Amino acid sequence: MDLLSLSYIGFVLAALLCYYALPHIVPRLRRYQWVILLLASLSFYAWNGGKSLIFILFTSLSIWLCALRIAALEAQYKEKKRDKSLDRAAKKALKASMKNRQRIWLLAGLLSNFGILAWLKYWNVIFHTGIGLLLPLGISFYTFQSTAYLIDIYGAKYAPERSYPHFLLFVSWFPQLLQGPINRFDKMAGSLTAEHRFDAAEAERACWLILFGLMKKYAVADMLSSHISSVFDGTLSDVPGCLIVFTILLYSVQQYADFSGGIDIVMGVSRLFGVPMMPNFRQPYFSVSLGDFWRRWHISLGAWMRDYLFYPFALLKPMQNFGKWCTHHLGKHFGRVLPAGIANILVFFVVGIWHGAQLHYVFWGLYNGIVIALSDLTEPFWKSLSKKLHLHTQGRGFHIFRIVRTFIIVNIGWYFDRIYSAREELTAFANTIFRFQPAVFGMAYRNKFITNGGGTFMALGSMAVALAGTVFIFMVSLRRERGTDVEAQVCAQPFWVRGAAAFIPVMLILVSFVFVQNAGGFMYANF
Repeated sequence: MDLLSLSYIGFVLAALLCYYALPHIVPRLRRYQWVILLLASLSFYAWNGGKSLIFILFTSLSIWLCALRIAALEAQYKEKKRDKSLDRAAKKALKASMKNRQRIWLLAGLLSNFGILAWLKYWNVIFHTGIGLLLPLGISFYTFQSTAYLIDIYGAKYAPERSYPHFLLFVSWFPQLLQGPINRFDKMAGSLTAEHRFDAAEAERACWLILFGLMKKYAVADMLSSHISSVFDGTLSDVPGCLIVFTILLYSVQQYADFSGGIDIVMGVSRLFGVPMMPNFRQPYFSVSLGDFWRRWHISLGAWMRDYLFYPFALLKPMQNFGKWCTHHLGKHFGRVLPAGIANILVFFVVGIWHGAQLHYVFWGLYNGIVIALSDLTEPFWKSLSKKLHLHTQGRGFHIFRIVRTFIIVNIGWYFDRIYSAREELTAFANTIFRFQPAVFGMAYRNKFITNGGGTFMALGSMAVALAGTVFIFMVSLRRERGTDVEAQVCAQPFWVRGAAAFIPVMLILVSFVFVQNAGGFMYANF
């Protein structure tokens, strides 16, 4: 069931009707309102692949049981610790024993679930067995989300959920299964099981978010998809560098519109039920550094990697010892940033693998990790150079320079992300540097986009719709970057103003149907 299908719309409307109408008709059902969400989520999952239901049930049940066992061991330790006959050494041994047993349950939950994810996602890619393993819907998202909960319980961040149905709802909440985000239990679980009454104002805000997401997908991402494929899905030896750069820029827009558009839709759907989810984008193309970009793009994945991989790895005793050695031999700056740089490279290697086991994803991850590490290492040099050149680093002009510089660095990374062959990646970089050939751009554009794009009307028309949609996205993003709550601002306007504001995205969506009759799936649904 695709987010853009009539069946999905019908499913959401039916679930909303049951969710709000049944408790209104039978008030005693209000305290069990969450059951409707659970039934809707399991039905949604079964509808999209009933055989895969066993995987989400295994993940939720195994993680829930492991978390309960970890909490029980903690409770047993606290009870035994009250024994006044125990001396300090005995209490220390008791705690060590408890931690070791907790660690066994933690590893059991992590290894079993990440093992299943790795088997389904990477086995055939790595070993070329030819076995077509079905990737269950949303398995990457709910595996990361569930294991984060288990690690939090191990770290005693909060008490475990005693109700398995409540925890199953958190894992299987249907809006998040197709696109994410990777939600946190302590931030979202309460709103899933709380009583909700229909809020017209909140519903309107949610609908604006959904409309904006639909415009991003239909009027921008789908308009650019065929143009990008016409260049990057073939050999690049005869493609001039100017067209490669132009197509990379189109891909930069397409990927953002596709992924953030899908997130807007699922965030809006979830808010219709009164359930806010973790934000996943915050105007990433206004970033002033690559590190800043990754704090704004796929925020939930970045936060997961930071909390459950970066910090644990950086705090390992060997890494701390390495940091002390660097401080002693190389100075405080290297002692601080070198261990963090290694941790960053590891994190982005894993992020690359998360996207897929193909080599180009590994290159993409390593590129981002290495650039961020080098940026941190060379920071004193750039600060010193700025002072020598008397640059006004706090000025508006320098801020814009940093945004443009970061945008270029990000787009270099998209070469590794979108061009799937290592040989073609090298060709693309070589042509970009040595065969840019701006004089032949017009001819190359016609050959790739117009001749292969269904003619002049289809090629130029779809590009015009995408351009208009991109300008609209930029204007909204600029207001958000300046701190404006765009949905609240629009909802506060008179009815005719709201209608006029909706006219542009609605018309762009309708016009897009002239050029693409069947929308493609969301890119991140593949991960």
